[in-house]
Order: sequence, then C-alpha cells, then structure tokens
Amino acid sequence: MTQQPATTTTPLSKEMQDCVQACMTCHSVCEETMSSCLQMGGPAQMQIMRTVMDCAEMTRMCADMMMRRSPLMAEMCAMCARACDMCAEACMSMPDDAQMMRCAEACRRCAEMCRSMSAASM
Repeated sequence: MTQQPATTTTPLSKEMQDCVQACMTCHSVCEETMSSCLQMGGPAQMQIMRTVMDCAEMTRMCADMMMRRSPLMAEMCAMCARACDMCAEACMSMPDDAQMMRCAEACRRCAEMCRSMSAASM
C-alpha cells in the first residue's frame, strides 16, 4: 500500500480571514440578540427575532463555506450581505436598545466585508 502525500492548502487571504472573523462575530452577536428578544417578548420582537435568526444562520454558513473554499462562497457572501443588511435594518427599529445597536453594527460590518468578498475573484 502506497501512502499518498499530504495535500497542502494555501492559507486564507487576509481579506478572507477578516471576512470569516466578521461573520463569526456577527453570528455570536446575533445569537445574543435572539436571547435578548426572547426576554423582551411581544410581536415586534418576534418579527425582529426571525430576521436575527436568519442572519445568525447565514453568517455561520458563510464563514464555513469560506473556510472550506466552497465554489459557492462568492454567491453565499452576496446572500450573507443581504441577510446582514436586513438584520441591521430590523435592529435599527429599536434605537434605544444597546444590544440591538450592537447587533446592527456587527451586521453592517459583516455586510460590508461580505460584499467585498463576493465582488473579489475567489
């Protein structure tokens, strides 16, 4: 039996590393925000929570796809940017809530990074 040489992959570019980090940060903040929405209750929070849940899932999946260099990652980054924009807008509907503002900021940063990645040749 012949042993196959170990395959090496090139490390992620700095831009991709930054985008993965922005996605993971956004995912974490969205998870915290979902908990905050649950504590507040009410129909408005439930609508926001759906958007935050979508964003949390999208950012995690986007980071995963970038890390494994999926051939779909450019499209995923574009879709993630859209989900982050929607989440930031939903969170901005509660400007007096610090957690919502924190989530909106994380979403804006992630959307910007993902838009940049989706436009880059991967």
